[in-house]
Amino acid sequence: MEFKHKTVLLNEMIDNVLTDPDGIYVDCTLGGGGHSFALAQKLSEKATLVGVDQDDRAIAAATERLKDVRCRHLTVRNNFSHVDENLDSLGVGQVDGFMFDLGVSSPQLDDGSRGFSYMHDGDLDMRMDQRNPLTAYEVVNSYSQEDLERILFDYGEERWTKRIVQFILKAREEKPIKTTGELVHIIKAAIPKGARSEGSHPAKRTFQAIRIEVNGELKILEQTMKDCVRRLKSGGRLGVITFQSLEDRIIKQTFRYMERDCVCPPELPVCVCHHHKEVRQVVKALKPSAEELKENPRARSAILRVVEKI
Repeated sequence: MEFKHKTVLLNEMIDNVLTDPDGIYVDCTLGGGGHSFALAQKLSEKATLVGVDQDDRAIAAATERLKDVRCRHLTVRNNFSHVDENLDSLGVGQVDGFMFDLGVSSPQLDDGSRGFSYMHDGDLDMRMDQRNPLTAYEVVNSYSQEDLERILFDYGEERWTKRIVQFILKAREEKPIKTTGELVHIIKAAIPKGARSEGSHPAKRTFQAIRIEVNGELKILEQTMKDCVRRLKSGGRLGVITFQSLEDRIIKQTFRYMERDCVCPPELPVCVCHHHKEVRQVVKALKPSAEELKENPRARSAILRVVEKI
């Protein structure tokens, strides 16, 4: 399948992260290269653009798209959480800007064989990096009742968690649950008919929860943001686009922590934390325009936040 993805909040990201046309920038979620290509159009020959992605198909598509840009372009196939490792491997020191477009890309969703989609049947996979030993199949078929309930409730905020897990446990006693279609059927059976007709697809939250577990998406965010700020030059910027409330809450709280001069409990008479303000807020919570939503409905939950290193 060809790797095509409609880039969200494109101009808003570039306009707020770009500070020096000769600088060094890192696209930590390279994908099809949408944000990178747009940024490269505004960079000089002296600039360096680093693309990071754990999906080999994404890297191949982005490399082809960026082959004629005038700035130096480098890629790393790795998880974006390995900030120091990724930059050190390329001999890159301090950076002028980082970009993150979190979540699943359209090609991953639309390719049923990747197992991300509840709309297309395929093997239960959901790995963003095919080298990852953990798949959705293992989560669904081997995790305990307690762990499945924790995942669906914490990562999916699913109100029907207990019923869905009960139905999964019963189904896998008879035979392993192998495909996304089988899992969707189980989820629909677990959720009462009246509730199934409300809001989004009944399997959306469960699929989100399992995907987050497989890829460890939320566990890495806070430390990754702190590592990126540490590698930023003074005046450099970090831009993050989130697509669901759990991610956005972590980003917002982490940025808020780094914006504060003191993080001591309010009851302490004097500061003992020795924490210093590291960033200032540039963009608080920017959402797509009505025009963009008309062209790309999948952008409806996107939020952009940008901070600048002091």
